[in-house]
Amino acid sequence: MSERIANPLRGEASLMIAGTAHVLRPTFAALVAAESELGPLCALVERAAAGELRLTEIASLFWHCLDRNEPPSREAVGEAIVAAGLAACAVPLRAVLSQILKGAT
Repeated sequence: MSERIANPLRGEASLMIAGTAHVLRPTFAALVAAESELGPLCALVERAAAGELRLTEIASLFWHCLDRNEPPSREAVGEAIVAAGLAACAVPLRAVLSQILKGAT
């Protein structure tokens, strides 16, 4: 897999997984798949704003937003979140949630 750099102007963010930077891109298809699993995205954003978002929800949202050509396993995404810490994951999470709320800029 060739490493690609996230483009914040396209609503993308970066997440290090097993030493490799992966691009999180909240496309329509990715968000529909995430919503199908996690429930309404507006409720997800509200839980995040209230500090009630679960680690499994973050991992699932990130996993759905990864490149579908060669996605790491869900377990690898969860391990990356734990390794980086929730504070570091707040940056890509904020980018994905912002894309959900505001759309492309």
